[in-house]
Amino acid sequence: MRPEPDQKEDKQERYQITGWILFIVCALFFAAAGLKNCDILTFAGSMVFLIACIVFLIPLIGR
Repeated sequence: MRPEPDQKEDKQERYQITGWILFIVCALFFAAAGLKNCDILTFAGSMVFLIACIVFLIPLIGR
């Protein structure tokens, strides 16, 4: 028995949201590593990546 299209879309959306949340966690770890090592370039890159992840996550959560 195949799942209904709505169920399949919901499952895909959950996977996408989970993936973006994991990217956000990674960005936070990279930012922490940059701060710990006093590496401003790593920290700045991590913040840009974090903001980009949040921007991509907003439309998924807004549904």
